[in-house]
Amino acid sequence: MNEVLAVPLRAVGGFFELTADVARAAVRRPFQRREFIDQAWFVARVSIVPTLLVAIPFTVLVSFTLNILLREIGAADLSGAGAAFGSITQVGPIVTVLIVAGAGATAICADLGARTIREEIDAMRVLGIDPVHRLVVPRVLASMFVAALLNGLVSTIGILGGFLFSVFLQGVNPGAFVNGITLLTHLPELVISEVKATLFGLVAGLMACYLGLNVRGGPKSVGDAVNQTVVFSFMALFVVNVVVTAVGIKFTAR
Repeated sequence: MNEVLAVPLRAVGGFFELTADVARAAVRRPFQRREFIDQAWFVARVSIVPTLLVAIPFTVLVSFTLNILLREIGAADLSGAGAAFGSITQVGPIVTVLIVAGAGATAICADLGARTIREEIDAMRVLGIDPVHRLVVPRVLASMFVAALLNGLVSTIGILGGFLFSVFLQGVNPGAFVNGITLLTHLPELVISEVKATLFGLVAGLMACYLGLNVRGGPKSVGDAVNQTVVFSFMALFVVNVVVTAVGIKFTAR
């Protein structure tokens, strides 16, 4: 029984050890500005198309279902309030979870895993270069930055898609839709949504870096690490979403 528990407990301990190392290395100078920019562009490049492909049908489906419900109770003019509230508080963060874990984090894990099996990480340590400071910190910060941007993009797509779908296909009054956008959604909801997205990027980036740096074996182990990144990131990010949503509702309750 102890042997069965030892491996996952060791992995959890290693993950939190890496988290502490990243926290210390993040404030160490010099900051790897060029690596951060390269990684932010890399993560954005692999994430932008999946974001559009997931966000558009997802937001249209939510708006369609919501408008049917509002029409049934005679409140179709509140579709703007529902579209904005749903897009900013839930749809944006959920789609960000899917894209950050499924595209961005896997790309980071594959990159670091390939470097690990080629013994580049060991070579850096031999040369006295800290791989956490040089490679991990820029990738984690880039993941956080791109996740926040993706959340804003998905929220915008949700509101615009809801407007076009509601007005042109379901006959909602455009003025009533626009006036209802700020009925339920204000600055605190937007801030909490961005905080959630940034935390998603942090957790996914740390998970990808930890699994990528701890690859053992050949190319097959890199593929296994990428698959584990998706599963573990989804599990962690949905927990973070529930916790932050509950805390946010507590602080924004009016």
